[in-house]
Amino acid sequence: MKPDLQGTSGARHSPTAYVVSHYPALSHTFIQREIVSLRALGTPVDVYSIHRTVPDVMSSTDAAELASTFAVLPISPGKLLGTHARAFLRSPRAYVRTLRYAFDAAPRGARALLWQFFYFVEAIVVWNRCRDRGVRHLHAHFANVGSDVAWLACQFGRFVDGDDAWQWSFTMHGCMEFWDVERFNLARKVRAADLVIAISDFTRAQLMGFVEPEHWDKIEVVHCGVDLDRYPVAQREGHGNRPVEILCVGRLSPEKGQALVLRAIADLRRDGRSVCLTLVGDGPLRSQLEDEARRLGIAEHVTFAGAVDQDAIPAFYERADVFCQPSFMEGIPVVLMEAMATGLPVVSSGVAGIPELVVENRSGLLIPPGRPTLLAAALGRLVDSPESRRSFGETGRTIVEQEFDASECAAAVAGLFDRLAQGADRERSRRR
Repeated sequence: MKPDLQGTSGARHSPTAYVVSHYPALSHTFIQREIVSLRALGTPVDVYSIHRTVPDVMSSTDAAELASTFAVLPISPGKLLGTHARAFLRSPRAYVRTLRYAFDAAPRGARALLWQFFYFVEAIVVWNRCRDRGVRHLHAHFANVGSDVAWLACQFGRFVDGDDAWQWSFTMHGCMEFWDVERFNLARKVRAADLVIAISDFTRAQLMGFVEPEHWDKIEVVHCGVDLDRYPVAQREGHGNRPVEILCVGRLSPEKGQALVLRAIADLRRDGRSVCLTLVGDGPLRSQLEDEARRLGIAEHVTFAGAVDQDAIPAFYERADVFCQPSFMEGIPVVLMEAMATGLPVVSSGVAGIPELVVENRSGLLIPPGRPTLLAAALGRLVDSPESRRSFGETGRTIVEQEFDASECAAAVAGLFDRLAQGADRERSRRR
């Protein structure tokens, strides 16, 4: 008997499979939030993680998602061979055509061809799972392996069942993929997809520059969002004698720019301001950042909190006074939305899609990226002005309520998925 993919609200929508490189993951909580919200709206969602993942720290929601997620890898040799034999016997011609299609669509180089073969192997496993589950629409986040596998699984399904039988789409966030457009095969993916969701107008504009105008209309903007109930406005009391706490949340990696915050904190303390910094997150730069804090003479004023699960993160926002995100490149950071939802004023780099969230001099302050002196000046302005912190925080909460509510953003995604399915239904009816 085929499993029931009925959504929780009772409404009936076409089932969708989310294909993600690693799920659940601390750095992908926005994907989890979207999936949970879609299910609540009545859209049945399966999740296929290319790699089995067990986060070092897990919230209760992470644990539930992990239990219900299908992992493509690892897979036993016998099961892998059996799955591919089933696909080959279903349609030898489609099997060979898809493998050839994968190689034809590959970026240049022998290494890229090898990876395309791996994606094809994984795609057949995903196709088999979708076929058993009655799923004909695949969606991926990021233009990475999830998109490659969803694309090829859909293509095999089309070669077997017809061009209008399967569809695929992906959400483009616009960070690392824009650093290596050829490696991530961006132009071909946009051309091949039935729908591309961009998380910002900036991201959409970048994608438009890679493809012909005939593909522009398939690129739609839907923001990522936050659960407003999970991140209520915090009641922040007066400081007394405690330092003003600056909070930075994110993976400790080069593009996040946390070393800039350390330099800014050192400048502020040299100027006589009583400030401290909490860094939430972990990553490859942790030991380097700890060394930098010692070199700057501020180690005792910096807390490295490490990786924190989603159940614990609201407490950090509630305790902080200012939020700082000095990234060199971003899409629109969800942690900025979370901070603003709790009423925190924010200081961030004015890059990519961030100005679509942070309104300069109203909900926060934007600085040119890579400028620690300007970052220190912006932070100092908020440290010195409790009234600005309160005003910016109130405006930030309003912006998040109006444009970045997770349930509203998920409803927009569900609407796009339904429109895609209805278009396919009309095309099938036309051809009959």
